[in-house]
This record gives sequence, structure tokens and C-alpha cells, in this order.
Amino acid sequence: MDRTKLLEQAQAYFEQGRDLALEWLLSPAAWTQFGLLVVAYGAAVLVSRRLKPLLERLLTPQDDAQNVVAKSRRFLFIFIPLLLPLLAYALTGLGETVTRAAFGSGEVIAFGKRVFMFLAARILVKEIIDDPLLKVLGKYLLVPIAGLYALGFLDEVMMKMDETVVPLGNLSFSLLFLVRFAVVAGAIFWLGRWSNDQSAAFIKSQQEMRPAMRELAAKATEITIFGVAFLLVMNIMGISLTSLAVLTGVIGVGLGFGLQKIASNFISGVILLLEGQATVGDYVELDGGEAGTIVKMTARATILETYDGRWIVVPNEDFITTRVVNYSDQGSANRYEAPFSVSYDTDINKIPAIVEAAVAENPDVLSDPFPPDCELRAFGDNGIEFAVEFWVNGIDDGRYKYTSDVLFRIWNALKDNGIEIPFPQRVVHVKGEIRTRAK
Repeated sequence: MDRTKLLEQAQAYFEQGRDLALEWLLSPAAWTQFGLLVVAYGAAVLVSRRLKPLLERLLTPQDDAQNVVAKSRRFLFIFIPLLLPLLAYALTGLGETVTRAAFGSGEVIAFGKRVFMFLAARILVKEIIDDPLLKVLGKYLLVPIAGLYALGFLDEVMMKMDETVVPLGNLSFSLLFLVRFAVVAGAIFWLGRWSNDQSAAFIKSQQEMRPAMRELAAKATEITIFGVAFLLVMNIMGISLTSLAVLTGVIGVGLGFGLQKIASNFISGVILLLEGQATVGDYVELDGGEAGTIVKMTARATILETYDGRWIVVPNEDFITTRVVNYSDQGSANRYEAPFSVSYDTDINKIPAIVEAAVAENPDVLSDPFPPDCELRAFGDNGIEFAVEFWVNGIDDGRYKYTSDVLFRIWNALKDNGIEIPFPQRVVHVKGEIRTRAK
């Protein structure tokens, strides 16, 4: 009996679908809508083919252009792949208006219009968005939503999601609200990140500002942009900031002690940027043994890059509470010395002139604040010990090996003048007669 009822119900559905299909096939309104849909798509293809080269020329700046207008043109250029589906969507929208006015229906062309919107969403996620977070949101939220919209199920699904309430302490949100929040917040913060990148690049290109002030201005701009983005998201989603005050207070009390170090590092970072005693590009050495070139200063820590390519993350507080040696690789001269020795048979009065002239030929050795200075240091066990002091702009390490080149020049200069460079020697005195064993 149950099997018979199922068969009868299936047959009824089949006949209903058949009658609906025949009605659509024999309906002038359906054929008109399908024809308008094809015409709208064909017109969109023709228009996009003519507009695409024009837009590419208008939105492609010169390769070396880095101003705000050029960057905005490059930003708009990435959206050119959306031209065809959006044109088709707009033209099918006009066709839907015509068919609804003429026949009182427009389901076929409306379905086609929604499909074009789905294609636009898919192209946006697949070809345009490259940010990892937005790509995930687009893949798992935007594209499924566009698919439901194309199939006509979006309103029903949204109604079910709106009825599903998610409790969060004293607050409660619908599932639909959370999805909207994720999409809106993702889009706004992506735009905020892009704006922050452009602002930071513009600020760091202002060479008349001190490096520390450029870093401070960039950080202040970043905080402002994302602060405005947060308030904008809260306002758009209709969330009252006072409703979050209790939750924020509980989190603040619970994490306050644990965030003391973070607050200390943040304040220390601001002090470093304001004072400018250590900035990006400086070579520094801390009491703890950490040494390297500052490559980045964040709100919490300063990143040092050693000459073997490793990055050391140093909390900003360490720059305030410990002793820091700043070799100031950014244009500050540093003094180094290269030791050497000559034999006791040498006329040592000639050595300073020969060595100083040889070292001065190095293009990196400075004559200001002081030229190369060769000094007699000691009468050693194996030879007379000298050292030449020289000044350079930089650190004698990494890609700059000043001392190595200076020693090469000293060696060649001494050899050219016939001066012997001694090596360890020992004189052995044997007392008495040396007897040999007879074979």
C-alpha cells in the first residue's frame, strides 16, 4: 500500500513537471524571454569587446609611475574581467523590465540575470581577489550565496538563517547577521589594508622626513585607518559600542596582567620612533648579544637581520631598559683597524707612509674625519707589530669586508717594497758536542 502511494505521488509530480514544461515550451512569453536573454548576452559580448581595449589603455599607467593616480588606475585595472558578466547582468535587467511590462512575467530572463551575477562572483573570487583571507571568504561565503541567488533559493535560506539564533553570553546574533558581518568586515578591512599599504608607501617615500618620523607616521596612519574601519563595520552592522562595553571590560580585566608586557613594548616602540636613536637601517648590538641591521619596527618588537640572513625579533622594551650600541649604518662613519707585523731587519720608519698610501687607495676608506693612520704597537716575539686605523661608512661585516681588502693591500705594498712579513720562528741552542751513532 505504501509502495503504491509513493508510485502515485511520483507519477503526479512527473505529470505536473511535464505540464509545466509544455506550458513553458508553448508560451510566447517564455520564448520571448529566452530570445531577449540571448540578445542581451550577445550585445554584452560585443560591447565588452569594444570597451575592453579602451579601458585597458585608460587604466594602464606608465611602468615607472608611482603616484596616487597611477596606483588607483592599476587597482581598477584588475576588475576588467568583470566587464562581460556585469554588462550581461545590466542588459538582461532591462530585458526583464520589458517582458514583465509586456507579459506580466519574467522568470526565464530573471534566472539568466541571476546566473550572470553568479559568474561575476566566481570570476571575482577566482581571478581578482588574491588576499588569502578574502579568498577564503569568497570561496565559502560569496560564491555559495551567489549560487543560491541564481537558483532562487536565497530568500528562503536567508529566512531560515535569520530564524537561527546564536547566543554569545548576554548577546545573541542570528546566523544571517554573522554571515553578513563576515562579508562586510572582510571587504572593509581588505580596503583598509589596501589603503594602509598605499599610505605607508607614500609616507616612506618622503625622504625629507627623518626615518623615525616616517615610521611613526606610518604606524599612526595604520592605527587610524583600521580604527575607522572597525567603527565603520560596527555602524554598518548596527552594533552599539555600548553593548560591547561589558564584554570588553571582562576581557580587559582577565587579560590585563598578561598584556602588561605588550603595552610596555608598544609604548617603548613609540618612544623609539619619537627619539630616533635607533631606526630602520641602523646596525645595533644589544647587551644580550643580539646584533644586526634593523629591517622593521612593529608596535610590539623590532626585527634585526643578521649578516647570515637570520631574523631576530627583539621586544621594543629591550631597547629602552638595556644598553644598546648603535653603529648607525645609515651614513655614520666607523673606525676599524688592521694589525700586521714586519721583521726586525726592516727600516720601520718607512712603514707608515707605505701602508697609509696603500690603504688610502681603497675607495671605501674615508679621509674625513681622519685619513688612514699607521701606528707602531709593540716589539713582538716574532716581529715588529703595527696596526693601521681607517674610517669607513658602514659595518665591517656582511657584504662589506673592509678589513680583508685593507690587509690585501698591505700585503701587496710590503711585498712590492721588499719588506718581509715574519712568521713564528724559534732558535734552538744546543750545548756540547753532537754525537752521531755509527752504523
